[in-house]
Amino acid sequence: MNSTTRMDQKEVLRIKLAVLKREHGDLKDAIDAIQTQTMPDALRLQRLKRQKLSLKDRIAQLEDQLTPDITA
Repeated sequence: MNSTTRMDQKEVLRIKLAVLKREHGDLKDAIDAIQTQTMPDALRLQRLKRQKLSLKDRIAQLEDQLTPDITA
């Protein structure tokens, strides 16, 4: 494989981060849609909120990996 076609680790992390942020936004939209219903499905809503929180944690981990730890 040619070295110019390989992605470095930071590029891969950025792509994963973008995908997770998109999923997080989609979950937010789904949660908002369910909450506007007259009889929202509480169990489904709880599962989606838990999934959204899990994505938020994964996003934070990836952002930490991408951001250099500067302690001066």
